[in-house]
This record gives sequence, structure tokens and C-alpha cells, in this order.
Amino acid sequence: MSSVETLERTEVDGFDPLPRVATPSERALSTWITHSLIQCKRLLLVWARDPATTIQTLIYPALTLFMFRVVLGNSITAATGKPSIYGQVALITLVAAMSGAVVSALGFKGEKFTGLLGRFWTMPVHRAAGLTGRLFAEAIRVLVTTLFVIAVGFTLGFRFGQGPLAAIALVGIPVLFGVGFAVLVTALATITEGVMLVSIIGIVNTLLMFFNSGFVPVIAYPVWLQDVVANQPMSCAIDAMKGLSYGGAVAEPLLKTVAWVLGLIVVFAYPAIRGYQRAAETGA
Repeated sequence: MSSVETLERTEVDGFDPLPRVATPSERALSTWITHSLIQCKRLLLVWARDPATTIQTLIYPALTLFMFRVVLGNSITAATGKPSIYGQVALITLVAAMSGAVVSALGFKGEKFTGLLGRFWTMPVHRAAGLTGRLFAEAIRVLVTTLFVIAVGFTLGFRFGQGPLAAIALVGIPVLFGVGFAVLVTALATITEGVMLVSIIGIVNTLLMFFNSGFVPVIAYPVWLQDVVANQPMSCAIDAMKGLSYGGAVAEPLLKTVAWVLGLIVVFAYPAIRGYQRAAETGA
């Protein structure tokens, strides 16, 4: 008896020896979510097993915060009349989010050169899952770093003085900031070499890190530079975080932070998507 006749016989008898599993579409929303979570888990496991990533994610930010507190903390507090630890915790969480995005982008380029991106591209995987999974993993990494820096900050005098809801919002700001910056870095990673990428992002990080309101108030800068410092993305996020912890204005700097993040996503999302597609296709 042929296989076709066997199949017809089993259907007539009402007995199907093999279960029939419907294959989900590669473009389905459920497939996108599932594959993105799988890619996210893959990246988190890779980072967790890499000592360099662990140092970059946890040890380096904690040591930087401790150094700033010991070297500059008392001087800034005396000059401003406000505890410096609130600005320093906010500053370090944002710097860690930006630095980690560069490490993630270099990992992306490594996957391209080894052919892993191309391998995923030839498999029945949702086309957008690679990029969204990377952004999910980046958000979790920033969240872990932020919580660790805040825990270290607690030992140095940092406190949540505005209630639990404000604390949750404070933790969410570096995550939001990190995702927006990750989109920018991913777009640049698809069009630049590794050394050039580190150089470009290094310059941006340095400028944002030293010209913000995390070290000293905006009025301490030259008059012609104050508006630039006050409205650059890191200063907006720092001011919002200080308001949510120590006290002060929250609505305006928070809205500016959201506007900056949305602006980064709107401008660099399409280049990141197209660049990721090219990287996967050329590596296939």
C-alpha cells in the first residue's frame, strides 16, 4: 500500500498516526516576538560568559562612580550646596549605557565577519528579530548596570527621596536613553569599521560626559555654552534623574529626554534596519 493510500485510509478511519503541526509564518507578529526573545537570550548568555563584558557592564561603572565620589565629591558639594552623589550616579549610569552600546556594536560586527548574521539570514527566522532582539538585550544590560550603579551609590549616600514611583521612573530613564543611543550606534556600526566606530563614539561620549550638568550646575559653564550644555541629551536625562531622586524639576527635563530619544530613533532607525539587512546579506 502506498503512502498516499495509507494517509487516505487513516483519514477515513478517523485515525491520524502523525500529528499535523501548522507552520507559523515567518512574518507573523508572534514569530517576531518569539524569535526576538530567543535572540535576546542568546546575546545575554554570550555577554554573561565574557569577562570583558562583565567588567565593562558592572566593574568599570562602579569604580568610576567611586573615583568621582572620592576625588570630586566633596569639592562639588561645597561649590553647589547640594550632594554631588545624585548627579554622579545619574551621570555614570548614562555613560555606562553609552559605553556598553559600543561593545554591543563591536560584537555585531564580529558576528558579521564570522558569518553568523548570514547564517541567521538563511534560516527561517523573522528578518527583524536579529535587530530587535539586540535592542531588547541592550535594554536589559542597561537595566542591570543601572541597578548595580545605584546599589553602589547607596553605599556612598545616594537615596530615593521622592517615593517608589519616582524611583521606578528614574531607573527607566537610562534604559530609555540606552535604547535610543543603541539605535544610533547600530546604524554607525553598519557603515564604519571597528576602529573608526570606537573613535567616533569615543569623541561623542567624551564631549557629552564632560559638558553636562552631572558634574557642576549649568551656570558654572561660560555663558555662551550654557544653553548647549543645558539642552544636550545627557544633561536633560541627568536633571530628570536628579529631580526624581533628590528633588527639583522633573517634567521639563523628562520631556526633553523623551524627545531626544524619539529623535534618535526616528533619524537612525531606518539606516540601522537597512544596514543590518546589508550586513546579514553580505555575510550570507
